[in-house]
Amino acid sequence: MAKVVAYTVDYCPYCKKAKALLLEKGVDFEDIDITANENEMRSKLAQMLGINEKPTVPQIFINDKPVGGYTDLKALDDAGKLDELLTS
Repeated sequence: MAKVVAYTVDYCPYCKKAKALLLEKGVDFEDIDITANENEMRSKLAQMLGINEKPTVPQIFINDKPVGGYTDLKALDDAGKLDELLTS
């Protein structure tokens, strides 16, 4: 099974949807709640993603590769590609 990490905040509906989708698929993932240090952690996420602006959340990584947020995750699932990523 792939290593999955989700950076989330506790008040975000898209974070909740992403976590629900991963749980529905039976994925064991690490949820890193950045709510307490949100500004600092968004800056660190921007560095990890190689972008200049602070990213939205959730930010999901599969095997250390960014796949985006909930909409991106759902699109991968709808296209039948998420299961491939999760088993690699």
